[in-house]
Amino acid sequence: MLRDLASLPKAHLHLHFDGALRASTLADLAGKAGIEAPLPSEYGSFDDFTATITAAAACLRTPDDVARVMAEIAEDAVAAGAVWIEVSVWPGLFAGRLGPHLEAVRVLVQAARAAEARHGAGVGLVLAANRGQGPDRAREIARLAADFVGEGVVGFGLDGDESRHPPAPFADACALARRAGPAVVPHAGELLGADSLAQAVDLLGARRVMHGVRCLEDPHLVARLAAAGTVLDVCPTSNVLLSVVPSLREHPLPRLLAAGIRCTVNADDPLLFDTGLLTEYRRCREQLGLSDMTLAEVARTSLRASAAPGDPVEAAVHGIGRWIDGPAGD
Repeated sequence: MLRDLASLPKAHLHLHFDGALRASTLADLAGKAGIEAPLPSEYGSFDDFTATITAAAACLRTPDDVARVMAEIAEDAVAAGAVWIEVSVWPGLFAGRLGPHLEAVRVLVQAARAAEARHGAGVGLVLAANRGQGPDRAREIARLAADFVGEGVVGFGLDGDESRHPPAPFADACALARRAGPAVVPHAGELLGADSLAQAVDLLGARRVMHGVRCLEDPHLVARLAAAGTVLDVCPTSNVLLSVVPSLREHPLPRLLAAGIRCTVNADDPLLFDTGLLTEYRRCREQLGLSDMTLAEVARTSLRASAAPGDPVEAAVHGIGRWIDGPAGD
């Protein structure tokens, strides 16, 4: 008998708002907006994937739509055993419909607070800049992240195609955010190799990186990441469907952990990859062979690496100990 992974306390740290709608909600909102719900099952390129995200976001037209999706994200997180979630969002995807960037962020913050109160999981927002919009827009988003520290914004992200837009031009934006307090959590080591990840650490000051799995291409970087305690927010199913790795069974997560790199497990875009946090943990157990002790350590890392307040983190960490010590469930 195996322990119930839904009972394992954990945090969900790599989760995109626009990719986390329920399929039924997307269909409903698309119908109300009079547009076709975009939901392909595979992606020929990263551009195809980005276009699908943009189309899904276009279905959210009002603050009520945003509040509904945020509440459902929190509800789904709780069902998966998450006590804290960090939801990444590009404010520009919604700014035209919800008002200017500032007003869009206010709507998102209010939705996060309401979802937290309703479902019990803590909700932090990561305001993300899209690399394709350039360094100036990234600095604008970084200033917004700085302005909303203490009001629910806990991070500044850098998303988009790293193969076309390497880290260096975004160093100023990341420094601006870092000085104000939000964690800098760029995507790196996904579409490009180890050098991009090294730049994210060295030039952007990242202590936590979204993806990062291609660090294994450089043994020296692997040793550096392990020694520094850098955290990689890994998304196994996403990596397969975006052709970062050839198959789930060949995913490098076990090797990353064996090398001493701190990793978390995440769903990235549950809607677009037909997955979820609990599904990812189950796949790590069933297809990657991770033991319950290892999964407990991954969950512990997710809590320790998060921006969650200290007391809830400690309570959840104690809960992980009870999960390990208790009898195996289903």
